[in-house]
Amino acid sequence: MNLRPDPTFHATPRLAMEAPAETLAFTLMLSPDGSQPDGLAVVDVDRKSKTYGEIVHKLIMPNKGDEFHHFGWNACSSSLSPLSGHAFLERRYLIIPGIRSSRIYVIDVKEPLKAKIHKIIEPEEVLAKTGYSRPHTIHCGPEGIYVSTLGGGGADGTDGPPGIFIMDCETFEILGRYEMDRGKQEKHYDFWWNLPRDYMVSSEWGLPPQFENGLVAEDLLSNKYGHQIHFWNLRQRKNVQTIDLGENHQMALEIRPAHDPAKDYGFCGVVVDTTNLQGSIFTWWQKDDGTFEAKKTLTIDPRPEKAENLPPLLQGFEAVPPLVTDIDLSLDDKYLYVACWGLGEMHQYDVSDPMNPTLAGKVEIGGIARGTAHPNGKPFAYGPQMVEISRDGKRVYWTNSLYSTWDDQFYPDAKGGQMVMAHVGENGGLTLAEDFYVDFPDGYRSHQIRLEGGDCSTDSFCYPSA
Repeated sequence: MNLRPDPTFHATPRLAMEAPAETLAFTLMLSPDGSQPDGLAVVDVDRKSKTYGEIVHKLIMPNKGDEFHHFGWNACSSSLSPLSGHAFLERRYLIIPGIRSSRIYVIDVKEPLKAKIHKIIEPEEVLAKTGYSRPHTIHCGPEGIYVSTLGGGGADGTDGPPGIFIMDCETFEILGRYEMDRGKQEKHYDFWWNLPRDYMVSSEWGLPPQFENGLVAEDLLSNKYGHQIHFWNLRQRKNVQTIDLGENHQMALEIRPAHDPAKDYGFCGVVVDTTNLQGSIFTWWQKDDGTFEAKKTLTIDPRPEKAENLPPLLQGFEAVPPLVTDIDLSLDDKYLYVACWGLGEMHQYDVSDPMNPTLAGKVEIGGIARGTAHPNGKPFAYGPQMVEISRDGKRVYWTNSLYSTWDDQFYPDAKGGQMVMAHVGENGGLTLAEDFYVDFPDGYRSHQIRLEGGDCSTDSFCYPSA
């Protein structure tokens, strides 16, 4: 334990933006067929370094079949909350869950080039203490580590609904379930919060049989994937309101609240509208009476394409859906980045007016039936997927794998894992960096990224920017 708060903890988003730039990125490597153990790659992102754009360290796990997906820190800026008893923690450990195995790794990265396993939590313990399986999203809160799950008990994860559990942020012991009253929540995906306003928002993907072996077309066309967002009283651990975005808005995924806690709105990305194949963004906000509303504020159209150029799953539609699979919001709450995994496009929207997003920039790379190469001429498999933004908002990083079985359905002939970066213009706009291209080792794909010292989908802030 430190005697002072970790210098990478910041009271406000503005202070975080003014902090030193990242020099390292931590990126997950997954073996899609389970033939190799998954791993953590440390990537040099310091342009002054001789090894810029290279993997400078790899930590390979001792087990196979984990399928690393999302991960997060043991502690972050939320530790500065006036309600916290943990202000003197270090941002030292990465918590990495295996979405297939339900195993959780705690990785010590105090010395990033000597990253090592600190603790392994086996799936039997997760299930015994929570009744949940398929851990997915990690958020560091003021009083502990919150872990969302996609499955309940039983072999197929459908014995009871999934939810959130909490881990001790010092011992990494599993404490138990978060929910006291889940209301209408029966599926799960992402979650995030506004700490001073004491509410949390969660979203829905699907249950394990709906995603583990690939997208189930029959379930999608009959609108059986998630299409609701849930609002919670954070401290009471109670679902206070559920908003149905419309059953045609299938797979409500990433939740991105405004970083400045004085603002009472946020965004949710929806993968596909089954009536027209559009991707969409919903803006949600809290009203004066404390209740919430949500409105579709942005749509992205599919692209017509000849059936012979499409994977079997899409041939009947003769179109490429955008497939909005990740979104991320810059720390100044100005730009929302939208990964259109199907189109092979990364979009940048000015959301200064959150009810009226406007397109500010776009780059094309990868994509179904296109396979647009990187500006350096090298291939980019699949499409833009997990996106992460530097604290100062000047660099946007992303990888390319969605989920192993879904990769294979939508991109049956593609393979490989890449990570790229785009520069952000003074007044918006995106330009891919020709000198930054990370190709992961053979047999591995890449998913989520975490930046040294925190990033735009890691930290939550307790004080408004001045």
